[in-house]
Amino acid sequence: MRKTSFSLLVASAVLLAACTRPAEDTTKTADGATPAKAAVATINGQKLSAELFDAFAMAVSGGSQEPLEGEQREQALDQLINMTLAAQAADKDGLAKDPAVQARIELLRTQILAEAASEKYMKANPATDEEIRAEFDAQVAQMPKEYKARHILVENKESADAIIVKLQGGGDFAKLAASESKDSSASNGGDLGWFSPQTMVKPFADAVVALEKGKYTQQPVQSEFGWHVILLEDVRSPEVPEFEQVKPQVEMFTQRKKLQAYLEELRKTASIQK
Repeated sequence: MRKTSFSLLVASAVLLAACTRPAEDTTKTADGATPAKAAVATINGQKLSAELFDAFAMAVSGGSQEPLEGEQREQALDQLINMTLAAQAADKDGLAKDPAVQARIELLRTQILAEAASEKYMKANPATDEEIRAEFDAQVAQMPKEYKARHILVENKESADAIIVKLQGGGDFAKLAASESKDSSASNGGDLGWFSPQTMVKPFADAVVALEKGKYTQQPVQSEFGWHVILLEDVRSPEVPEFEQVKPQVEMFTQRKKLQAYLEELRKTASIQK
């Protein structure tokens, strides 16, 4: 029987992500430094730098590094001005001294620095073609086989035992499934089609993997759905995508593994008390 899997979606603050991904400016002064851009606005004496606006614009445009133009730019600038006015009001009211606000500011600062450090490491230590290929091969080697099976699902062990006796006496599995099984697959002779064990509840999956091709379970298999009699019809290796087709995803996964290893090394040399 198939089980349902859920994906955990973790959302990050868009503005913070954008702030750590500024567009590169190749313009340099004579001494090699990047010249400061003119302020885009001044609010109550506080200048808003072009760099701040660029980061904000990237955030509101979904991470695009294309500069905003015309009305879109004006709207983004107005939003940043409003944020600045609100922040100035908060400062005036002493909110920056509130412990809860200070904690949130520190958290944002930590996140920004962590993202910047991670990006610096990944840029200096990109995944090589050899590492990406090795990761692909490792993932392929771990891909589970696929199984084609039929099953008969009943309420109790006694009924399952009786079905096994009928099979041992030459009974037709598909016909017995159609007449005895309470599963929706009964109308198709208990046919479950092709599946990987990970998509099934564990007792069912374990029983399928242990079976020989063409054999059925000699003992009923109990799961949360009831009692199963299972016939394994065929086994095959999964279809493997072409390396070039999935290389970008494998590269990203490989890079994340390298970053995780780097963070683990930092933990080994750090003094951590909980």
